[in-house]
Amino acid sequence: MRMVPCTTQMSPENGTLSISDPNRHFDHLMASFNLTHSNPSTFILMGIPGLEAAHILISIPFSVFYIIGLLGNSMVLFVVGKEQTLHKPMYLLLCMLALTDISTSTSVVLKALSIFWFNLKGITVGGCLTQMFFLHTASVMHSAILATMAFDRYVAICNPLSYATILTNARIAKLGLVGLMRAVLFILPMPLLVSIQPFCANHIVPHTHCDHMAVAKMSCGDITVNRIYGLVIAFVVIGSDLMLITLSYGLIIRAVLRISSKKAHQKALNTCTAHICVILTSYIPSLFSFVTHRFGQHIAPHIHIIFANLYFLVPPLLNPIIYGVKTKELRDKVGKYTCKM
Repeated sequence: MRMVPCTTQMSPENGTLSISDPNRHFDHLMASFNLTHSNPSTFILMGIPGLEAAHILISIPFSVFYIIGLLGNSMVLFVVGKEQTLHKPMYLLLCMLALTDISTSTSVVLKALSIFWFNLKGITVGGCLTQMFFLHTASVMHSAILATMAFDRYVAICNPLSYATILTNARIAKLGLVGLMRAVLFILPMPLLVSIQPFCANHIVPHTHCDHMAVAKMSCGDITVNRIYGLVIAFVVIGSDLMLITLSYGLIIRAVLRISSKKAHQKALNTCTAHICVILTSYIPSLFSFVTHRFGQHIAPHIHIIFANLYFLVPPLLNPIIYGVKTKELRDKVGKYTCKM
């Protein structure tokens, strides 16, 4: 049995001696220490809080979705790269979309699986901020590509004779570079704002990855600027992309309604179906995640985290399938290479 030494001290009120336990003083000192603005060297990603017992089970659809998405997007990149006939603006945009899908899903899923399978929850602050930067940059880039694809469909349907001169491969490459620069410039302040926040005793992030607001909420400082900047990104960047997409499809619908031929109606709408499906699978989980982070205090945390992960899992899984099914030219080329394999 370990003996705990005691100390005596004089009571100022009645002049009597009192015996105190040093462990109590130690706990008090530790509590005081934890309230200081100390910055951690590592964060702890908890995975999906409340569903820890089901982590192994949850990892099954995570890994299946990731593998199928990786194979599908890799096949799109391979086929478009090999086939000269597919070196067109629409397919170059599809390759950009595939690259962003692979990068986001890989950075999220690999860390999530290491938590689910091996309980490797630690991540350095630098690693966390790097993941945050690349995830949000790729998300903004993804939105820019969807907006450019909407413009591509608008030109193809509303101004088909000038399509080849308006949208060249070189111009698509320049638009992609502009989209990347925009994403980097808008997202770079996010990890910088988090890095200057004080983190007290709480180094635990209840998430599978380093989402901007999930990490910022762990701070013991004022995160008003973080919240405002997140809203700026949502309304200025993503909002402008959605406005461009809406405008493009409004003009497409107006042009289609002016066409008298029913067959031409069907053909024009078919060219847009794949893109509309991709928009829905991309923006719905993203908007849900954004709204619940800021206004969904009564939504269970695990519901929010699952939807946040679906945003990085479902689009990479479905995008190559949607375009492979709806685009005959791509479907035929994929079928040719699949038969060769």
